[in-house]
Amino acid sequence: MNYPPAALVPAGTVPYDPKPSLQYAAKVGLQATFVGAFVATVQNALSTHNRGPAGILTKYGGTIGMFGAMGAAFAFTEAVVGNQRQRDDPINGVAGGCAAGFLAGIRRGSLPLAVASCALLGGAVGVFDYSGQNLAGRNPNESPEEKRKRFFKQKPQPPPSEESDE
Repeated sequence: MNYPPAALVPAGTVPYDPKPSLQYAAKVGLQATFVGAFVATVQNALSTHNRGPAGILTKYGGTIGMFGAMGAAFAFTEAVVGNQRQRDDPINGVAGGCAAGFLAGIRRGSLPLAVASCALLGGAVGVFDYSGQNLAGRNPNESPEEKRKRFFKQKPQPPPSEESDE
């Protein structure tokens, strides 16, 4: 690991730990392929054709491959950008989302759609990363009791009285 000298690292920050780009891309691409297989299975179950269960691969195999390719493109781009910038921040996710969105638009054969998909997916991933990678918002370490108190309205407490003991 090539860490910068301690004098160049701002106080309170952790040195960047580089990601192995190809290993990360293969792992995420495989996970996305499984998601694509699930989507293809649902598509096959909801459509009418004479291919039967083999339709998952013969009719909807492109869906499986596209999910895998988008996942791998996202992960590879995110890791390479992070490794080049030596930072782990939302910009890496924006670049990865843009790469995956661009790939989806190119599959449809439209450059304007590719650019729009790049902007949309990159923006969505960037906002997600900027919010702390948490869809729930607020503090993820908040206890259920604290969530309940925050959710339900509280009766206003009367101000403390200033009585003197004379």
